[in-house]
Amino acid sequence: MSYVGSGASKGAGDKGLRFSLFETLRLAWADEDLRGRLQFIIMILTIYVVGVNIAVPVPGISPAAIEDLVKNNPVFQLINALGGGAFKRISIFALGLNPYIVASIILQVLTYGNPKWKEEMKEGGEYARRQQNRRTRILTIVLAFAQGYGLMTAMGSAIAEVLPAYRFMIVLFWTAGSMFLLWLGEQVSERGVGNGISILIFTGIIISLPSILGTLGAGLAGGNIAIWQIVALIALFFATTWFIVLFTVAQRRIPIQHMRRNFGTKAMGGQVSYLPIAVAMAGVIPIIFAITLIYLPAQFQAWFPVDSAGHRILGEIAGFMNPDFTRWQGYVGALIYMGMIFFFTYFWTALQYNVEDIADNLKKGGSYIQGIRPGRQTRDYLNGVVSRITFIGAVFLAIAALTQFVLPLVVQAQGLV
Repeated sequence: MSYVGSGASKGAGDKGLRFSLFETLRLAWADEDLRGRLQFIIMILTIYVVGVNIAVPVPGISPAAIEDLVKNNPVFQLINALGGGAFKRISIFALGLNPYIVASIILQVLTYGNPKWKEEMKEGGEYARRQQNRRTRILTIVLAFAQGYGLMTAMGSAIAEVLPAYRFMIVLFWTAGSMFLLWLGEQVSERGVGNGISILIFTGIIISLPSILGTLGAGLAGGNIAIWQIVALIALFFATTWFIVLFTVAQRRIPIQHMRRNFGTKAMGGQVSYLPIAVAMAGVIPIIFAITLIYLPAQFQAWFPVDSAGHRILGEIAGFMNPDFTRWQGYVGALIYMGMIFFFTYFWTALQYNVEDIADNLKKGGSYIQGIRPGRQTRDYLNGVVSRITFIGAVFLAIAALTQFVLPLVVQAQGLV
C-alpha cells in the first residue's frame, strides 16, 4: 500500500509523491513533533487497556452468569465489544463511551433544530464550542448514571448476591470511568493525532479480537465450526477491509479555475486546482450513532419490572429494531438500521460540509467551477454533487455495518461480534 505525499496538484496527471506504509511510519517517527504525539497516544492507549482489565472491587458477582449475559444479550454484546471486553470483566470502563455517543447525538440534533444554538455555533467560535462541550459533558454524566442503573437492573441473577450499596458503588465507578474515558479521548484529540474518541473506540474493538479468535479456535476444536466457515470468514474480512480502504480514499475532484490577476508586470493566478469531495465524508460516525440508537429500547427495557407493560412493550420494540438475521423481525431491524445510517450520513455531512460557505469563499477569492456561474449556481451545483456522493457513501456504510450481523450466520457462533 502506498500513500500520496503532499505536493502541488496542477492537473489530473500529477501523481505526487508516494511512500510505502513503512516509509510513512518511519518519516512520521523521525519528525520530533509527530513522534511526541505518537508517544502520547501510545501512553493513553496503555492506560485504556490497563483500565479495561481493572474490575470494580465488589464481592458477590458471578463471573459465569456475566459470561452468559454477554453471550445471550445483544445489548451486552455491543457494549462489551465496543469496550474491549470491559463489561464482561465488570471493569471501571464497562460503559465505555456509549453515554457520550448518545449525548452527542441528542445535542447535535437539538443544535441543528434550534436556530439560536445553530447561530451560536456558527458565529460563536471557540466560546461556543466550549459551551457545547460543557452541555455534552453534563448530559453524558446523566446518561452514564442512567445507563449504569439500567444495566445493573438487567443483570438480574448475576448480581443477586450484591448488596444495594455495592450496586450503587458500581454505577458510580462506571459513571466515573466513562467520564475518564471521555477526558482521555479529548487529550488524544488535543495532544495526539486524529480524533481521540474514534481512536479509543477502535482500540476497544481491536483488543476484543483475541477473544473472538479464541471463540473460533474453540469452535473449530470442538467440531462446531467447519474449516470452510473459517475460510469464508477470513475472505469476508479481507473483502470488507478492501472496500473500506477503497471508499475511505475515494473522492470526487471538482476543477476550480482561478482568475488571472496582474500585479505590476507580473500575471498571477489563472491556474486550475481541484476541490476534493470525499465519498466517506461522514466517516464511521453514522454507524456509531445508528448502532447506539437501535439498542436503546433494550436498554430502557431493563428499567422496568419483568412483568410490567413497559417491559413487554419495549421488548417488542427492541425485537424489531435488532438486525438479527436469525429471526424474521431482524429483517425489519436491518431496514431500520440502514435508514438510520442514511439519515445520520446526510445529517453529519450537512453539519461538516457547508456548501454555502464554500460557494461564497470561491466567489470572494475570484475562483469558480468551470462551466458554472459563481454564487447561487455554484451552491446548487455543489449541493447536487454532495447529495449524490453522500448517497453512495451511505450505501457503502450500510453494507459495511450489516456485515457484523452476517458474520454469525457464516460461522454460526453467537457472541462472536
